[in-house]
Amino acid sequence: MEVSYVPAGRTDPGISALADGAKYYQFLIRQSTTTNLTADQIHNIGLEEVRRDEAAMLEIAKKLGFADLATFRASLNTNPKLKATSADQLMAAYSGYIGPMQAKLPQLFGRLPKAKLEVVPVPDYLAKNMYPAYYDEGSADGSRPGRLRVNLYNATDRNLYAIEAVAYHEGIPGHHLQLSIAHELDDVPDFRKYQEYTAFVEGWALYSEQLGKEVGFYQDPYSDYGRLQADMWRAIRLVVDTGVHSQHWTRDQMVQYFHDHTAMEETTIQTETDRYIGWPGQALAYKMGQLKILELRDRAKKALGAKFDLRAFHDEVLDSGALPLDVLSDRVDAWIAGQKK
Repeated sequence: MEVSYVPAGRTDPGISALADGAKYYQFLIRQSTTTNLTADQIHNIGLEEVRRDEAAMLEIAKKLGFADLATFRASLNTNPKLKATSADQLMAAYSGYIGPMQAKLPQLFGRLPKAKLEVVPVPDYLAKNMYPAYYDEGSADGSRPGRLRVNLYNATDRNLYAIEAVAYHEGIPGHHLQLSIAHELDDVPDFRKYQEYTAFVEGWALYSEQLGKEVGFYQDPYSDYGRLQADMWRAIRLVVDTGVHSQHWTRDQMVQYFHDHTAMEETTIQTETDRYIGWPGQALAYKMGQLKILELRDRAKKALGAKFDLRAFHDEVLDSGALPLDVLSDRVDAWIAGQKK
């Protein structure tokens, strides 16, 4: 490694440094986002989304008495009220958001999944190196419910303000609702029930975080900040992934961009940066999927006016399983035309 491999390695970490790297990156963008957007277009979208999220974050910081985002972010890690005091409190926090959202679902969807959702701990053998929470799909026959798994490892170091957005993302109306409805479809081939395009599946889950805001949740301003922080994270991905793989950013530039725009801990920044370098394009899917769903909803609202029904729109998005975003766009356009008639 030291004598032969490392000295021969490239100094530019981006994939564009390889032969035909720019073309390959464009292929990976298409594969991940299921769109035909260029790296430059996605980079600029990311910059705009970061600006938008930061403006909203600053409003919250000022309402809480802080002059700027830097001092507000610094306060988050020193405020004991924002940390869990026990594993039981952590579990209760997630469960406490699921119940009220469950009651709101009929306002948002005509079709709801039959599969139940449980909030359970991450298994002990996985906990140390696992995410704060994740969704574990239920069985197709309904014998095993879907499970929102909560990581209780080092529970008292977990931030409470991030939990509400995660509960909607991983649970309902995010992954549990979307994946369960797909599994329960009876009018599509089986492969359509289980195909998971990242831009659709993760885009829907990120969109679901915002749905919580739209139905009156995130009453705690710290939780609302947590929602924006989650959105910002996905927006930053657009900037740094295209930055390194298309604009010849260094690894240090990627790390610095995270520091400039988040209060994320150093360990996560380092692992995320390496992930984007080693997996070009994949991290673009989340935000691009969310933005496409929002774009299609706005398109339908403008076209249908008073005829627009949010419940019917959501059913149309979900009732064919996960789709490439261009196929989803065509499907919604056809639905709009049908609604007009």
